[in-house]
Amino acid sequence: MNAPERSLSYLLDEDAGEVKCVYTADTKVANAGTFRFNKEDHTILNLFRMQLLRDPTVRFAGYYHPHPLVYYMNLKIQTNNANVAPVEVLSSAIEDLSNETDHLITQFQESMEAWKRENDADMAGQF
Repeated sequence: MNAPERSLSYLLDEDAGEVKCVYTADTKVANAGTFRFNKEDHTILNLFRMQLLRDPTVRFAGYYHPHPLVYYMNLKIQTNNANVAPVEVLSSAIEDLSNETDHLITQFQESMEAWKRENDADMAGQF
């Protein structure tokens, strides 16, 4: 068959020195750069883009997938001023997403425990 190996789309080739993310500063636009994410898809890059756009120091954040048969995506970020680098705002966005995820997990676990307490009492009376 002429199709590429499926695992090439999600496993990094560490033997060839492939890394998850590479940053390249933009030479034409001030305070801008491109992050190349290997073996990632729209799911994570859309999360990054939306979180970056919440940051008031970010002027532009967008991503694109050059071609369906290449297994990387590019995320472009431009900040409002020279004091804040694109690397800093992406790092901040990732940390914010991590905190939101931790909060979501905590809320879910607390809700499940409360539900179990309420329903265990109801279930014990039925038997």
